[in-house]
Amino acid sequence: MNFRSFAAALAATVAMPFSAAQATDLEVTHWWTSGGEAAAVAELAKAFDATGNKWVDGAIAGSGGTARPIMISRITGGDPMGATQFNHGRQAEELAEAGLMKDLTAVAEKEGWKDIIKPASLLESCTIDGKIYCAPVNIHSWQWLWLSNAAFEQAGVAVPANWDEFVAAAPALEAKGIIPLAVGGQPWQSAGAFDVLMVAIAGKETFEKVFKDKDADVAAGPEIAKVFKAADDARRMSKGSNVQDWNQATNLVITGKAGGQIMGDWAQGEFALAGQVAGQDYTCLPGLGVNEIISTGGDAFYFPVINDEAKSAAQDVLAATLVAPATQVAFNLKKGSLPVRGDVDLAAANDCMKKGLDILAKGNVIQGTDQLLSADSQKQKEDLFSEFFANPSMTVEDAQKRFADIIASAD
Repeated sequence: MNFRSFAAALAATVAMPFSAAQATDLEVTHWWTSGGEAAAVAELAKAFDATGNKWVDGAIAGSGGTARPIMISRITGGDPMGATQFNHGRQAEELAEAGLMKDLTAVAEKEGWKDIIKPASLLESCTIDGKIYCAPVNIHSWQWLWLSNAAFEQAGVAVPANWDEFVAAAPALEAKGIIPLAVGGQPWQSAGAFDVLMVAIAGKETFEKVFKDKDADVAAGPEIAKVFKAADDARRMSKGSNVQDWNQATNLVITGKAGGQIMGDWAQGEFALAGQVAGQDYTCLPGLGVNEIISTGGDAFYFPVINDEAKSAAQDVLAATLVAPATQVAFNLKKGSLPVRGDVDLAAANDCMKKGLDILAKGNVIQGTDQLLSADSQKQKEDLFSEFFANPSMTVEDAQKRFADIIASAD
């Protein structure tokens, strides 16, 4: 399929109902500011601009934890943007329930989203009381270990095939002045790493008992104790990272200053921007090479209610454009994520993306914790693991008890 031709045809299709006079600027806020992320966002902007409207970029530096309060404050304060990024899940739930988010049900029905968006949980996360409030744009999975082939070559050990081999190789890396595991200082990074370790070590059933069923007894039990032991290994291996942002930690791997990083598949965008080739310069291990299961988290765009006919019409155009086949291909190839629709051609995908597509096709998936926990419970979890990774004196026993308490009160 010629996707440039498809994009042109799509642009003509979605722009047709609106005259040039109705075309308008639309501010879009998001937190995609790393090099790889910016390249991906440019594809979304290009697709929307092709409809005759204009994407006004409202990037907010920092992570989602930094950006979301700003976005929410603007929406609740009467200064809404045209569209805004949130993660799949419950982050915009209260805004939608308060009537501050636009109902996209008509757009979704016209575009046939229920038939094409896979897995169905993505659209379900957008649905409240039967109405659809967001347009999913990607599937991001957290469950990856990214390894620097050069770092292990310098250390004189083979590139690990799984988490246990990685832990065993840590002393050899340290002997060469290489940080075994890069972890940035943002709380969501350490919390995410723990979630990845849980799926790999304790398995899907235990993960879902804890985060989906909110089973505090399981959270306090022996299977999760094994996960905390692994988290303690990760804490020890990450000593000396001394970076804040996730992409700075990824850069430590890219430059061979760190052996590896537990990070979502969005890290691929940084490797691609640096000109590195999967399987040659770096190795990716889904499920840490232990348990090949990926989460179907990711990103969606919500559209605040705006009392402006032209902008409201442009919101519908943008929603349709984001899910369109050509946009899905161009964006996700740059972002390192998987498309939300299974009817697109990803022949250009690299080895790591193909691994993710294969796991997705097999149905070896879980929902991300953003989909399973409220924003408040997620924040409590992030605070705990931020402290755990930063404070070596916190015992695994104390940390597990606090974790079980969080799960006991989670919603």
